[in-house]
Amino acid sequence: MQKETQKPHFEFVAMMAALMSIVALAIDAILPAISNIGVAINSLDTTDNQLLVTMIFLGLGVGQLFFGPISDSFGRKPVVYIGFTIFLVASIICLYAPSLEIMVIGRIFQGIGLSAPRTISISIIRDTYEGDYMAKIMSFVVAFFILVPVVAPAIGKLIMDAAGWQAIFYVQLFFALVVALWFWKRQPETLHPEYKIPFTGHVFIDGLKEFVKHRETVAFTLTSGLVTGAFLVYLSSAQHIFEDQYALKEMFPYIFAGLAISIGLSTFLNGTLVMRFGMRKLSLMATIVFCSVALLYSFLYLNSPNPSIYVLVGFLSVQFFCLGFMWGNFRSIAMEPIGHIAGIGAAINGFVSTLLSIPIATFIGEFVKDSVWPLFAGLAICGLCSLAIFLMVRKPRRKKLAAV
Repeated sequence: MQKETQKPHFEFVAMMAALMSIVALAIDAILPAISNIGVAINSLDTTDNQLLVTMIFLGLGVGQLFFGPISDSFGRKPVVYIGFTIFLVASIICLYAPSLEIMVIGRIFQGIGLSAPRTISISIIRDTYEGDYMAKIMSFVVAFFILVPVVAPAIGKLIMDAAGWQAIFYVQLFFALVVALWFWKRQPETLHPEYKIPFTGHVFIDGLKEFVKHRETVAFTLTSGLVTGAFLVYLSSAQHIFEDQYALKEMFPYIFAGLAISIGLSTFLNGTLVMRFGMRKLSLMATIVFCSVALLYSFLYLNSPNPSIYVLVGFLSVQFFCLGFMWGNFRSIAMEPIGHIAGIGAAINGFVSTLLSIPIATFIGEFVKDSVWPLFAGLAICGLCSLAIFLMVRKPRRKKLAAV
């Protein structure tokens, strides 16, 4: 396939970001409305209502296993259209759900539908770019993608105040329709016919066998899952932390946006620095700082009440700044050796990392009731495990170089 080295045009980056951003919009726009949705569907337990956030990730993980292999056989574009259709049906289920259980089912299927554009956007980037340059493109795409979480909660609150929480889902549907039409009109198919893999019952098994052959691919898929799980704890409990523990309901969308900006800033910086320092060095340094900050908070506030909101936001800002150097680079490192199976490779990468992140988020989230400390303890544990995996992958390479 064509591996371009020239700077991509703005529309390509924006379109790939838009495909990913529908996921962020579906997750983050409803955060200010979770309590209102809970009242509407007779679910008043804040811990139970966190399932409206975490379960969409289950759908995202499962859906990738189907859409990845299919895209390697039939092309990238048809799979995206299937995903948008599933998302449409799932959104209607959410709109008319009479209970939390039905709403959760709708959210799972929203995730399944959105896993198509999310996974295929990564496959399209991998079809077209490779190496550090792929990491550069991925960073710019993610930087645009971060703009949605920055504004989504505030937009969601404005929509809810003006027209009720149901209107949030209608806006999501409208945005999905616009992006689907844009994608259909402007994005060419990137899977050339000579690279299509015949669809058989062995496609997934063969892809999995090829996937596990690559040490770095497996390692950085695991680190992505650990870090995503730690962040998902924050994402699912943010509304409870800021609205209930800190009584800042009106300020919540703006605090959430400010923290998202720190991720976007570091992601953009990663796009400018990765060609100079390399994705491995940058992500290793960020992982070390990520662990250090989480450990510092855990030590300072062990058996202590929550600090002031300014201290909390300060610590979280540094944590999220590090994430901007970790997410895109981890996925790029994992995808680098498996460009020949980009579709199934992205699917397995996304599925495993998501499957790992959900139980982590669910377990740690159970403890984030009266204090923020369990959140940082979880960040520290996940960060240290990621760092250990990172260093284990690097050690054999260093020995090999020394022998040479």
